[in-house]
Amino acid sequence: MKANAYNTYQDKTRVLEEHTVLVKRIAYHLLARLPASVQVDDLIQAGMIGLLEASNNFDSSKGASFETFAGIRIRGSMLDEIRRGDWTPRSVHKNSRMVSDAIKTLESELGRDVSDIEVAEKLDISLNQYHHILNEVSTGKILGIDDLGVSEDVLQIDDGESFNSPYQNIEKQIFKKALANCISTLPEREALVLSLYYDEELNLKEIGSVLDVSESRVSQIHSQAMHRLKSRMETWQS
Repeated sequence: MKANAYNTYQDKTRVLEEHTVLVKRIAYHLLARLPASVQVDDLIQAGMIGLLEASNNFDSSKGASFETFAGIRIRGSMLDEIRRGDWTPRSVHKNSRMVSDAIKTLESELGRDVSDIEVAEKLDISLNQYHHILNEVSTGKILGIDDLGVSEDVLQIDDGESFNSPYQNIEKQIFKKALANCISTLPEREALVLSLYYDEELNLKEIGSVLDVSESRVSQIHSQAMHRLKSRMETWQS
């Protein structure tokens, strides 16, 4: 029998009350990279549904904390809600693919990291136009770990803390190792932005304060880092 710590109505009510702050924190973290048309209340509502599902499905015998388990489900529920809205223009998807393809081609030809200027020249556009595309992709679409072909929860569950089949666990461990190796090859600033965003859960404004750059510049760095990862880990994108 599953060791669910939240079986009764009172238990579920308590867990919803105690973890509302977690839902709001994740919602505002996502909102920092979304268009103004996305309302935080919609994210919070979706997150509360994810929290309720987490309370129904949490298995305390697996060893992970409820906060870890719930955080994954809350964020996933919010992302599902965003994707159902289908508000991303086709041009943003097209530009995203174009940037990833350009980075892949250049790095294959040159055998090294390529700069903003080199990618812009490859695309035959100005540096300002390239940065505009990066910002559009970052704010017009969730470009995150889950776009590499495996969901972001591979970064959040420790070894031995699993909620899936043995095959999925093996796949996640292999992916996690490949992703860590790939991130270690990124330019230092790009790797730092990813670490601060995904590990430390800072928003773009907070990361800008750490790096002493504008929020817009952080958005560009994050977007380019993710495009570089996508181009280097294309075998995971299915």
